[in-house]
Amino acid sequence: MAPGLLDLVHLTTWAVCAVIKLPQLVAVLRAGSAWGLSLSSLLLELAGYLVFLRYQIYYGYPLETYLEYPIIIAQDVILIYCIMHFSGKARRALFYALLYWGSWYMLTLQKWIIDLAMNMCTFISAASKVVQLQHLWQTKDSGQASALTWGMSVYTCAVDSFNLCLQFFFLLVLIRFIIMLILNIWVTATVLHYRKTIKTD
Repeated sequence: MAPGLLDLVHLTTWAVCAVIKLPQLVAVLRAGSAWGLSLSSLLLELAGYLVFLRYQIYYGYPLETYLEYPIIIAQDVILIYCIMHFSGKARRALFYALLYWGSWYMLTLQKWIIDLAMNMCTFISAASKVVQLQHLWQTKDSGQASALTWGMSVYTCAVDSFNLCLQFFFLLVLIRFIIMLILNIWVTATVLHYRKTIKTD
C-alpha cells in the first residue's frame, strides 16, 4: 500500500476513535437513561483497553499501533460515569477509579504480570462484548445502545487488523483485533435487530 494511502487510513482511524463513544454518550445523556447498556460490559472493555495500552507502552510498540487507545479510554471513563450516575451507582465510581489506577501500576511490577495480563486481554475484551450481547438478548431491547458507536468499533478493528498485516504482523495483537472485529459486528447486528423489532411492534 502506498505510504500516502496508509497515512490516510491511520488518520481516519484516529478521527473515528476521537468520537467513537460520542454517539453513545449523546444517546445516554438525551434519554437520561442507560437502558440497553451493560455496565459490566463497559468495565471489562475498559480493563481490556488499559491492559492492551500498558502492554504496548511497556514493550515499546510503535506509537501508531496504540495512539487511539488513550482517547477511547477517556471516552469510556466518561460513559461509565454517566451510566453509573443514571443507574444510581455514582458512588461506586471512586472505587473503580482507584481499582483501575492501582492495576495500571501493578501491571508492570514484574514482566510476567504484564505478559499474563496481555494473554488474558483478548479474553477480557471478548467477554465484554459477550456480556453486552447477553444483556441485549435478555432484554430484547437495544434501548440507548448506539449502533453507530458499535459500527465505528467495527471500522477501527478492521483497519487495525489490516494495518498490522501490512506493516508489523504481531500475531498476538492481530488475533485480538480479528476476534474483536467479529464480536463488534455481532453486537452491531444485534443492536440493529432489536431496534428494528421494537419499531415494527
